[in-house]
Amino acid sequence: MKTNNEIVQNIDENSVDSAEVDKILRKYDKGSDFRTLSGISNNIVTIILLCFSLFQLYTAIFLGMEPMILRSIHLAFGLSLVFLLYPASKNWPKDKIHPIDIITAVIAVVVCLYVVVFYKDLVYRAGMITTMDMFIGLLAVLLVLEAARRVIGMPMVIISVIFIAYAFLGPYIPGRLAHRGVDLNNFAQHLFFTTEGIMGLPIGVSSTFIFMFLLFGAYLEKTGMGEFFINLANAINGSSPGGPAKVAVISSGCMGTLSGSSVANVVGTGSFTIPMMKRLGYKSEFAGAVEATASTGGQLMPPIMGAAAFLMAEITNTPYFTIIKAAAIPALLYYFGVWAGVHFEAKKLNLLGLPKDQIPKLSHVMKTRGHLIIPIVVVMYLLIQGFSPIRAALGAIVATLVCSSFSKDTRMTFKDIVDGLIKGARNALTVVAACACAGIIIGVVTQTGLGLKMGSVLVGIAQGKLFLTLFFTMITSIILGIGVPTTANYVITSTIAAPALLMLGVDIIPAHMFVFYFGIIADITPPVCLAAVAASGIAKSEPMKTGVQATRLAIAAFLIPYIFVNSPRMLMINSTPLLLVFDIATSLIGITCVAAALTGFLKAHMNLVERFLFAAGGVLMLMTNPISVGIGATMIVVAYLIQKNKFSKNNVLA
Repeated sequence: MKTNNEIVQNIDENSVDSAEVDKILRKYDKGSDFRTLSGISNNIVTIILLCFSLFQLYTAIFLGMEPMILRSIHLAFGLSLVFLLYPASKNWPKDKIHPIDIITAVIAVVVCLYVVVFYKDLVYRAGMITTMDMFIGLLAVLLVLEAARRVIGMPMVIISVIFIAYAFLGPYIPGRLAHRGVDLNNFAQHLFFTTEGIMGLPIGVSSTFIFMFLLFGAYLEKTGMGEFFINLANAINGSSPGGPAKVAVISSGCMGTLSGSSVANVVGTGSFTIPMMKRLGYKSEFAGAVEATASTGGQLMPPIMGAAAFLMAEITNTPYFTIIKAAAIPALLYYFGVWAGVHFEAKKLNLLGLPKDQIPKLSHVMKTRGHLIIPIVVVMYLLIQGFSPIRAALGAIVATLVCSSFSKDTRMTFKDIVDGLIKGARNALTVVAACACAGIIIGVVTQTGLGLKMGSVLVGIAQGKLFLTLFFTMITSIILGIGVPTTANYVITSTIAAPALLMLGVDIIPAHMFVFYFGIIADITPPVCLAAVAASGIAKSEPMKTGVQATRLAIAAFLIPYIFVNSPRMLMINSTPLLLVFDIATSLIGITCVAAALTGFLKAHMNLVERFLFAAGGVLMLMTNPISVGIGATMIVVAYLIQKNKFSKNNVLA
């Protein structure tokens, strides 16, 4: 039996150098490319980060703070830290803070706290703003755009500027998208002094649910949860055909639900799993694709999912537990599809699993680190019992601190607890910038009525056809996902594209889940496919080939959203246990057949006819309609018999 030290040593031997990992992460994830400070400046920034986390913990425990004041202070912390940790120019030093960034950070604090200091006056004036109010409001918009540029990138800023331009140029736009336009006073007032813009729902969710779950994730990482997931996946699947790739699927899926960042998850677990896959015999492109696909899907996996899931709960006015319940079956099908693709690829290449002496025993893994699962169980229990997400996250944080003390290997010191607070606050900065910038877009949409206008335009282009409307919505989500984080992507598409689906009678949760799915899948969809490109950096593979392979492995994610829009039973809406079992069974068969067809192997190599029969039959099985399922099953049986006959002949010849 391997000891923990031997397992860790094995991980280190197969992993990529930590300096290279950090370089890749900083290159492909702007949120990770922050300053590395020392001395007094480091101490000051550390204290601000600690105060940020302590403030959020205080408000989560005691509640009762006015939403506008809470959001303003949250934004003050977020913006000022972005300016202190992320330089305005690539040419500026990364080891010290530029004076201009200090000035900008101070201005950001003053602008945000203006709302706190003059809150009563702003309420009494009921929308009537002064010249100073207008100046502060416009300055806030500029500061948010600059913060987004630094921590997210130009695509988000460009999209926001286009929306701002639309607000002012409305009278000059022809057709159904025209509107009467806005003036500077109304623009500033609506975007910064109401809960319809920057201080709107996205930053509200960021200041409550999202921050607490990011803190929870930071503490889980401190306990060594990532190592536990890898060892657990190794114990379950390590010895099966293509074991390391299956380890990547399981461990990355588990970690992805905690990290909420596709790229960070790719680099974190991929630094171990990708070299192991290559060593076993997988091609570099395929090894990178497996990790990218598995890591990206983490945001689809309950119980925590990505930050956008919390926004979905608020936007749709649906309990968060209902959201994760609806996401459960599609997420499992997604990962089953990736796992099946990996399995068939391994069988096709005749790849074996890891040697027994490199695999930890399941009983030993659970005995030494199994207690780390307790906080996740606590989250699920509290959500099922009806507690709010913020209370569930608080309970999970307490459970993490308590459970970590059960073992010497996972016990956290006081320094670890403080580091968790610092890391949680730093991880929140990307989300704060994305949510604030998304607030600008929402503000323009609500002020101009663009949501309904875009919905009617989309429906008009699709000539009222649901499938075409879904297709155009998918393309919109993927294009936005090229340069916009999942959180902001979901906010934009749920505002301008989801209304089109609602107009055609699609239920609210399937409509929003549809845009949520494709916003996430954009991370592995060429031409940009950021998660796949990051994985290719570790795998030393060609980025576009890695992206194409990742898209093939993630085929379930391109099919399932269309299915649950037409059949919401898959989201556990208006379903019965018997129908649910039927839907899951037919979907598993369908996903397996599609994965086999795309790999070109089941029991033996396939020709084009067999691949067509399996692919078409699999898609029909996914439709859950009895007639479609019957036709699909017939096609699959025919293809399977051909495969079985071919397999028998190959064995005889052998």
